[in-house]
Amino acid sequence: MTLYTTMPLELVLDGMDEQPGPYVDITIGNVRMQIEPISPGIGKIVRLLECPLDAYLQPQYSPGTVILFGSRSS
Repeated sequence: MTLYTTMPLELVLDGMDEQPGPYVDITIGNVRMQIEPISPGIGKIVRLLECPLDAYLQPQYSPGTVILFGSRSS
């Protein structure tokens, strides 16, 4: 693979050896997704794992969206 860029190589390869995560799989309604926890009960959607096809078109399930998760007390 050839990469043509004006950026220094150190910037292009920065973080390449770091492991992403930790990720958590949760289900909200009928949508199972993988999230990256930001703080307790708050996470950022990484990707959808199992869901109806129309869920991919809904903006509240798009990757990068911050959502609330965790146990909800009544």
